[in-house]
Amino acid sequence: MSIFIDRHTRLLVQGITGRDGSFHARQMTAYGTNVVAGVTPGKGGQRFDGATPIYHTVADAARETDPNTAVIYVPAAGAASAIFEAADAGIGLIVCITEGIPVLDMTRVLPYLHERGARLIGPNCPGLISPGKSKVGIIPGNICTPGRIGVVSRSGTLTYEIIHQLSTRGYGQSTCVGIGGDPLIGTSFTDCLGAFEADPETQAVVMIGEIGGTDEQQAGEFVRRAMTKPVIGFIAGQTAPPGRRMGHAGAIISGSSGTAAEKMAALQRAGISVMKRPADVVELLEQRL
Repeated sequence: MSIFIDRHTRLLVQGITGRDGSFHARQMTAYGTNVVAGVTPGKGGQRFDGATPIYHTVADAARETDPNTAVIYVPAAGAASAIFEAADAGIGLIVCITEGIPVLDMTRVLPYLHERGARLIGPNCPGLISPGKSKVGIIPGNICTPGRIGVVSRSGTLTYEIIHQLSTRGYGQSTCVGIGGDPLIGTSFTDCLGAFEADPETQAVVMIGEIGGTDEQQAGEFVRRAMTKPVIGFIAGQTAPPGRRMGHAGAIISGSSGTAAEKMAALQRAGISVMKRPADVVELLEQRL
């Protein structure tokens, strides 16, 4: 099995004719994802690469092609509106790749999605992939292999590194989820950990956190209280000085709880095996399986 996406995913691509949207629409289609429609205002009636129908609005696309997932490659100024539009059309899973969305926009988006029962992954994330089944976003499919290890991460690049380490040592993945590094995101570590715990084909989970905020501590508490499957953790930004943003908008130490040392200690107290470097993932995983 997998979490959030699978062979039944019917994907709509918002911004399908833009530079990033068109490139990744082709990559997702080539991987085997069922891309049923695209949306670019003003280009409705055309076909992307002669095959995928393009619509002016998400509502039109949803009415005619019945997508259950949307992925957003819309520039930051219009990304919040794109999320609202997908939710209004009744799409249950919305994946927003766009970075640079103002935090104030997200304060309006998240309650709106909650009212409609829609899940947002992101923004500012690489999306997710269930190897051999479906790919939504920008995670390279060629480094992934089907298997039983779940991966959830705030960092895009480190997600790829961990997947590579797992795949080259024969540990395939059930689903890999990049939740995004902004201060306000739609799906948390805890959401993903709960889904992996409920997935009978996920055997263990690798969680990649980073400095800033307290999401990792909350995830550790969830693991201690509610998980039976082993969890391997890593915290990026171990050498970051306080008060300096490191990469993501949310990766800034604003207190002792946001430091890498505090996060690593919290994970260890929760029974999570903590890596000092990504190359240690397989060794720690084998100790827990």
